[in-house]
Amino acid sequence: MQEQKIAYIDLSSGHIQKQPIPEKMRRMYLGGRGIDVYLMYNHIPPGSDPMGPENVLTFSAGLLGGTLAPSSGRCHIGAKSPLTGFIGSSNMGGFFAPELRFAGFDHLVIKGKAEKPVYLWVHDGDIEIRDAAHLWGKDTFETPAIIRKGHQDDEIKVACIGLAGENLVRYACVLGGLKNAAGRTGMGCVMGSKKLKAIAVRGTQDLGISYTKEAMGYLEHIMGLLRNSPAMKEFSRLGTPAWHDTSDMIGRVRNRNFQRNQVPDGGSLYAENMLKFSIGMAACFGCPVHCRHRYMVPEGPDKGKYMEGPEWSTLAALTAEVDCKRMEVALVGNYLVNKYGVDSLELGSMVSWAIELYEKGIIDDRVTDGLKLEWGNEQVLYEMVHRIAKRQGLGDILAEGPLRAIEKLGEKSRYYNVHIKGMSCLHTDERATPSHSLGIAVATRGADHLRNRPGLDAHLLPPEIRDKLFGFPVPEMNAYEGSGRLIRWHELLYAIPDALGTCKFYPLFMSPSSIGYEDYCKLVHYIAGLDLSPSGMMEIAERICTLERMFNNREGAKRKDDTLPERYFVEPTPLGPPGFKDRTIDREKFEGLLDEYYEVYGWDRNGVPKSETLVRLGLDQEPSHII
Repeated sequence: MQEQKIAYIDLSSGHIQKQPIPEKMRRMYLGGRGIDVYLMYNHIPPGSDPMGPENVLTFSAGLLGGTLAPSSGRCHIGAKSPLTGFIGSSNMGGFFAPELRFAGFDHLVIKGKAEKPVYLWVHDGDIEIRDAAHLWGKDTFETPAIIRKGHQDDEIKVACIGLAGENLVRYACVLGGLKNAAGRTGMGCVMGSKKLKAIAVRGTQDLGISYTKEAMGYLEHIMGLLRNSPAMKEFSRLGTPAWHDTSDMIGRVRNRNFQRNQVPDGGSLYAENMLKFSIGMAACFGCPVHCRHRYMVPEGPDKGKYMEGPEWSTLAALTAEVDCKRMEVALVGNYLVNKYGVDSLELGSMVSWAIELYEKGIIDDRVTDGLKLEWGNEQVLYEMVHRIAKRQGLGDILAEGPLRAIEKLGEKSRYYNVHIKGMSCLHTDERATPSHSLGIAVATRGADHLRNRPGLDAHLLPPEIRDKLFGFPVPEMNAYEGSGRLIRWHELLYAIPDALGTCKFYPLFMSPSSIGYEDYCKLVHYIAGLDLSPSGMMEIAERICTLERMFNNREGAKRKDDTLPERYFVEPTPLGPPGFKDRTIDREKFEGLLDEYYEVYGWDRNGVPKSETLVRLGLDQEPSHII
């Protein structure tokens, strides 16, 4: 197996240490998000201030990162979250992680805090801490350009923060490209707190392939699956906004914060309408799908500037949630949030929450500095993006995220904020789908669909095929019983691509004929020379998810944190077709789902892993400080 290194960088002392990654750690965690959670659990002291020097920031490639495995360009970034106080975990595509591996490193573990702005220069086995005074104050587009010009190398890949990260917006992003945003849980804020403006990487080292001929043959098989997938073909044409259409049609989109579950007269936001702005498609490293649009900003002060995206989530967060109904708004907003480096999902939710508070008279012009917060007002949205990134006025309050903003705006505001564990819910409405509701409630990093969302149930497969595929009876989309097992199954599956550094659009989430555990085992064997069985792979995934759970429990998470916003239980969905209209989540049944979910994991009724579970997974001696 290719020997890659892990590097520990102390920004306070300037000390840098490098060491190989033991094979034992590969067999237990693979890499990426897997080894990251081990590093976080072992190196972040319990109770640490997320913005203090004791917090640890990790940048990690997956075990298959930068290889011929399809779309192996994902980078995982971890730290204790300044937004939630629990595990921070974010993921971005692009080309940064492969370049990090070409430079000889799989993991960067960044400790301490620099006295002045710095950036890391990582190149072919070496790491330097360099002055970044000339970069501080630059946006996420300017920063990489300045670094590349300074090194006279256009092939350098850069992960950086913008003004939002410098200003410690608690949901600031890390950008690894124009739109390659590690958006959730505030990893850009952690970078800002450490005065770390950017990481620049350049490598020319080879990555060995254990069985080249067999790997090439199996890759052709995998590529065939992807090329022939109707879902992938559609994403190649429309990008991820294709999801918005069906979500809106069946009443699963947040509109006007959480007041409606469809966008009336919102057809202009459907994916086909993006085509008139698209000038082509772009892709991450090694991806045959090309799911992102390339476009020019269509209007406003930045008209004519190049951008990529928006993703489905950004599209809805910056339009449907605030009731804007023009595609142009999503394109301008996408440009702004990426330029500043701020999470579009969190920003859209916080702004829509503020508009609802203003509508209900809970806040007024004295709080908004005279800005009239109105639904569908595009200029209000743009202005709030600027104010949040710069921490001006109400923007300074909203930049704190749900928990702290509620404290500042008063108890009456609490009910209307739709968050879980301190992270805003995404742009979808899960009141009609109990399994999806459970998924966002239990996700370790806060309200999230990318940890466990079932997808195949939406394909309406015949029950006998569906049950055979999963290995147990799968509930219908609007049923309760069995959803706990279903969510755990998806949680384990999603942890694997996160640890391998590949895109999670490819697994069974998208199509019953797509990649499964056996495919992952063969890819790992042919490329990395590691022999694992499907059951062994599932056990690794269970270990990753359980250790994340242990991290959160150590930071005070309890059963009460695995719940939904009150509005899910008391406000019926007002719109949508039969089965999706007039739906709430039944509180008692939800608690039963939570019991089921804990039980299939081997956790107690408080969500704490039982001792026998820890022994079975080899977690009973953590923290073990092997690396």
